[in-house]
Parts: sequence; C-alpha cells; structure tokens
Amino acid sequence: MDNLEKQLICPICLETFTKPVVILPCQHNLCRKCANDIFQASNPYLPTRGGSVTSGGRFRCPSCRHEVVLDRHGVYGLQRNLLVENIIDMFKQESTSSPRPAAPERTEEWAMCQEHENEKINIYCVTHSVPTCSMCKVFGAHKDCEVAPLKSIYQTQKTELTDGIAMMVGNNDRIQGIISQLEETCRTIEENGRRQKSQLCEKFDHLYAVLEEKKRDLSSKLAAKQEEKLNYIHGLTKKYKEHLELSSKAVETGIQTMEEPEMAVFLQTAKDLLKKIDEASSTSHLDKVERGYEAMDHYTINFSREGRALRNIDFISDDEDEYEEVDGGEAEGGAGVETQAGVGGGTATPAQLPSLPPQLSQPQSAAKLAAST
Repeated sequence: MDNLEKQLICPICLETFTKPVVILPCQHNLCRKCANDIFQASNPYLPTRGGSVTSGGRFRCPSCRHEVVLDRHGVYGLQRNLLVENIIDMFKQESTSSPRPAAPERTEEWAMCQEHENEKINIYCVTHSVPTCSMCKVFGAHKDCEVAPLKSIYQTQKTELTDGIAMMVGNNDRIQGIISQLEETCRTIEENGRRQKSQLCEKFDHLYAVLEEKKRDLSSKLAAKQEEKLNYIHGLTKKYKEHLELSSKAVETGIQTMEEPEMAVFLQTAKDLLKKIDEASSTSHLDKVERGYEAMDHYTINFSREGRALRNIDFISDDEDEYEEVDGGEAEGGAGVETQAGVGGGTATPAQLPSLPPQLSQPQSAAKLAAST
C-alpha cells in the first residue's frame, strides 16, 4: 500500500491526487488545480475567467519537462484519467475500512517539545514564527506571544510553498524559453554571417572580373596600335629598300658606261642613264617618319584616383542608402563599380568607385609627305 500511495502523489502539491485528475500527453498525471496553477504561472499575460486561463498556451510537465501545448480550453481541454481517480477512491475506501498497522508508528513520530517532556507540538507561535506546545504558551517562553492553530499555519504555508513551486516551474519555463531564443539567435547570426560573407566574395569577384575585362580591352587596343605602327614602318622600310636597289643598279650601270671608249656609243646611253640617275637620287616620293612616331607614352594609365576609391571601400552606415550596382560601360565617361555586403540581416555597401577606364590620349597619325616627281 505504501508503494501504491507513492504513485498517487501529485508532484506539485505533494499530496494524494485531488479529483479531477488530468493526464498529460507525456502520460504523467496532475491534479487539474495544480496543472492550472502551473499553466497560469507559465502564461501570466493570457486572459483568465474565474481564476482559470481560457485561451491556448503552453507549459512544461514538472516530472519530465515535456512541453505541453493547450488549445483554447486550457487545462479543461486535457483528458481526465478516470482510472487513477477510481484507484484513488479504492485506496481511500481501503484506508478507511482497514486502518494500516503503520498508523501507530506515525503517532510516535509526532514532533515533541524539547522544553516540556511528553508534550506534543500542537500550536504555532506567530510572534517568533516557530511551532511550540501548549505548555510553552501557558507557562513557557511563548506565554505573551500570539499563537495560531498548527493546522491552519500548516495549510497556509503549504499553499504558499505550492504556489512558490508552481511559480518557480513557470520561471524555469520562461528561462528555458529565453535560452532557446538565444540559441536560435546564435544560429541566425552564424547563418547571416555566412550568407553575407558569400555575397561579399561574389561582389569582389565581380569587381575582379570587371578589372580583368577592362585590362583585356585596353591591352587589345594597345596591341592593335602597336601592330598598326609596326606594319607602317615595315612597309616604309620595304619601299626604301626597293629605292636603294634601283639606285645601286643605276650606279653600277653608270660605272660601266663610264668605261665605254667609243664616244658615239657613250652618248647613245648617257642621256637615258642621266635620267635614271636623277630619278634614283630623289626620295621625295617616299614617306618620312614623323619625329616621336615610335613613342607609346600616351597609352599610360593613372590609377591614383581609382586606388584611393578602392582603399576607401567599407560597409555603409545605417543612415546611408543602398547603392545600385552599375555595370561597366553603362555610366557616362566610365563604369562605376560598387560592392555591397550585410551582417546579421543588414546590408552594407562600400562607397561608389569612380570611373575605372582611364582617359587615354589618342595617338597622332604619322604625317605622310606627298610624292613629288
């Protein structure tokens, strides 16, 4: 019977279950009044009616800490455990009809007064807040004190202790909820940090791609201009070589004619030879390279302004607006590039960069001289 009685003890009021007894989803039992006390302590701001919460909420089982979620009926929506109620009725009937042998032992365990031998402690000194006996009140140290029946003080303090336990259970539930929220906040911060780092890397990769594209474009322009100049010089060199070859032949022919002993033969060839020598000695029909044509210094880029802008990249403050990304070539006079990154669910954008493409001076075309005869 003692083991059975232990199974019928409510974990809140520490007494035998008081009907109605409700069964929780975790299969533990509570007095409905105790369950309502825990529910109100865990949900202090929910509307009540007649001392009972009348809307949905949640609390934790005091035995296993399982979270119990209730609908709009509150604890009155929990199922009654009729089996436990019937066992309680049978236990009480059995206890009444056949007193247990252990009852005399309980009388021996009654607290006795230390000042008066064989006197039971049966009253409570309200003045000193200690239990005492009737002899202490009549003849002893508490004769001038205010006293009260021991049972009434017992019931009062037991009720206060029960309410305190229920309040602590509710506080523990709230603290557990705060801990859960903090853990969820940590996970959210970690996830937001990973997402913003990924976005930051994507923006910088895009900036690298823009710079690489512009590098290829400018390198292509520089290579094209270099090829143009080299082709022109190579062509001009070929023309001068051809003219030199004609001049060399004219000189060789002239030397051979000078060796002719016959005056008639000499005069027959001298006129045409003089004309060829005159043409060969003239280079007016050939282009001449302008001074500085070989220079390529005008294809120089100054990155000082862009470098300062890159070094000033930072996250935006809360009062700044988020910039829209502008692709290269869309902005007038160059492409503005910006990056943005956020932390903890916010967005951060560095200062907008100035135009990346440098201003290149156009090369001067080589002046070609008109051919003259």
